Amino acid sequence: MGIGLALRWQIAILLCLITTINYVDRQALAVAAPVIVEKFSLSNTEFGLITSGFLFAYAIGQMLIGPVVDRLGTKRSFRFAVIAWSIAGILHALGRGFWSFFSLRTLLGLTESMNFPAAVKAVAEWFPRSERSLAVGIVTMGPGLGALISPPLLGWLIITFGWQWAFIVPGAAGFVWLLIWQARFDHPEDHPSLSDEERRLIIADREAELSEAGADAPVEAGSRSVLRFFRYREVWGLMFSRFVADGAFYFFVSWLPLYLAQERGFDIKAIAIFAVIPFLAADLGSLFGGWLGTRLIRGGMTVNAARKWVIWIGALLIPCALPAVWTDSAAVSIALIGVAMFAIQVKSSNLFTLPADLFPSGDVATIWGMFGAVGSFGGMLFVALAGWVSENYSYEPIFAAVAVMHIVSAAIVMVMIPNISLLNRK
Repeated sequence: MGIGLALRWQIAILLCLITTINYVDRQALAVAAPVIVEKFSLSNTEFGLITSGFLFAYAIGQMLIGPVVDRLGTKRSFRFAVIAWSIAGILHALGRGFWSFFSLRTLLGLTESMNFPAAVKAVAEWFPRSERSLAVGIVTMGPGLGALISPPLLGWLIITFGWQWAFIVPGAAGFVWLLIWQARFDHPEDHPSLSDEERRLIIADREAELSEAGADAPVEAGSRSVLRFFRYREVWGLMFSRFVADGAFYFFVSWLPLYLAQERGFDIKAIAIFAVIPFLAADLGSLFGGWLGTRLIRGGMTVNAARKWVIWIGALLIPCALPAVWTDSAAVSIALIGVAMFAIQVKSSNLFTLPADLFPSGDVATIWGMFGAVGSFGGMLFVALAGWVSENYSYEPIFAAVAVMHIVSAAIVMVMIPNISLLNRK
């Protein structure tokens, strides 16, 4: 794998791949929604509640799972998580109505919650600060790639074999990835295939980070209560910024196929072709945002300034989503949603790096769990509200909210995280 590619970048690609599989698993319900909603006579409100069941469990899982990941380590954490969520995804093929899908989505949300805490912990372990936003950008391509692959792949499976196969195939893919992961991943201090030069680069940057923070070594993961983190206002800033922002991406991931079917008259074939465009834009946004953050830091800008510049660039482009609901042209609507999703991922590739910028690797999964949990709660509330609003009013208020949520999120980062650097742990 990756001949001539430094081992740390091979690890980033593996993390991107499993995040892609993770999102294909969860996107299966969205792509199959027009068929499932009709077959089982589900209302928009019921579909919104099913989606919210996933996000509620995902949020609870992230809140609890972070310290577990810090204790188990990334390799064992992924082994447990991928087996669990792959089985949960396959079981969706047995769904028969609201309660069965609600229960299965809840199980999937709980089991998939370990992915991002473990992935960002791996980035903190394997990458120097100057490269983290690009590494996280590669990892955060996973949601967009998953959503990009899902409409054509799952649409074809639904049309050719039936809706059940949209859940079975992604679940099986998780087991294939796990075989590669077990053979390829280890901690950088212990990895037999890591060159001495690359090992020195990783370890030297980690030591420099700790020295700048005034600490000789990170606090042992789990050695004190998680409550200790709440004394940092930066942690509150991380959580509030995610809470107000995540609903926008979750809305597009969960509702875009149904929006195209209900408001633009698309059938499954049309959704399979055209719904990929916004998610392709999201992938480009992940790469561009990660590259730009890395480029600015290598060009001499501080981590603090670089992260905030890129976060604001993304936030100020997202209001392009609002005209998407006003236009009569389906093509223009899809293009504007694509611009918004590009911008969301430009911002997210740097926002999602902040836990690794602010805390040593031994605490990153715990912080990410808190960070991600409140984002999932915000997303859960937003997608549930989207179901009720779209059924009783229209999609216009939803798109209006999407337009402003990330601007508020960026403002919270500015106010509550005045300096993005490793916090002094003394």
